[in-house]
Amino acid sequence: MTLTQGALLEDVMTITREAGALIMEIYRDDFEVRGKQDASPVTEADEKAERLILERLDALQPRFPVVSEEAAAAGYVPEMGQCFWLVDPLDGTKEFINRNGEFTVNIALIENGAPVLGVVFAPALDRMYAGATGLGAWLEVQGKRQSIECRNIPDDGLDVVASRSHGDADALDQFLDGRLVRSLKSAGSSLKICLVAEGKADLYPRLGRTMEWDIAAGHAVLVAAGGQIHALNGDVLSYGKQDLSNPHFYACSANYC
Repeated sequence: MTLTQGALLEDVMTITREAGALIMEIYRDDFEVRGKQDASPVTEADEKAERLILERLDALQPRFPVVSEEAAAAGYVPEMGQCFWLVDPLDGTKEFINRNGEFTVNIALIENGAPVLGVVFAPALDRMYAGATGLGAWLEVQGKRQSIECRNIPDDGLDVVASRSHGDADALDQFLDGRLVRSLKSAGSSLKICLVAEGKADLYPRLGRTMEWDIAAGHAVLVAAGGQIHALNGDVLSYGKQDLSNPHFYACSANYC
């Protein structure tokens, strides 16, 4: 890398905030919703934010290929190599359409299969999570930053967070069977992973289909905050798989993983 990790993270935060501002311009107005080949929704905000991010990342680090959701949906996936970006320009499109604010812009840097730097920005909530290997993680709200880290598991049970729009109640009940749970709440997009990183939740099981760009940025923040994401067999989740899909997984704080 030609930039230091800290400088690179600051640049990615700037790019993420620019994309968030563009998304909010569309969010405040009327917008059309279309269906992709996999029947998932897409909007003008997804596409415009992706174009902006791709241009900015190419100017920042032209040697690193970018794997991004909408480009991949159109059939373009570059050769990934040792270092590459994973981008979800608008994670939580259903939350965006429903106007509940729980959608995010996600940019992650992958190195040797691991997420080493990530930014997750919820523009409607003005909450930005950022983290990188060796730098720690933080939350920025209205320009003010505070360090975040995973917490110790409470003695009276786990606080679990689940998907708002993609839940499977039976599978979740089966996964949690035998675990002491004191609360269960729902949230949208990659914010669920960030809640674990922030110490506001202890466990996020995802027992359904996701793609690498959906979670890589949140995973990077979580690792920087002292947590981890595991497949159900206990393996740490890795990136750069041929089909770019994730197995079922759970995100957890450090002393639970």
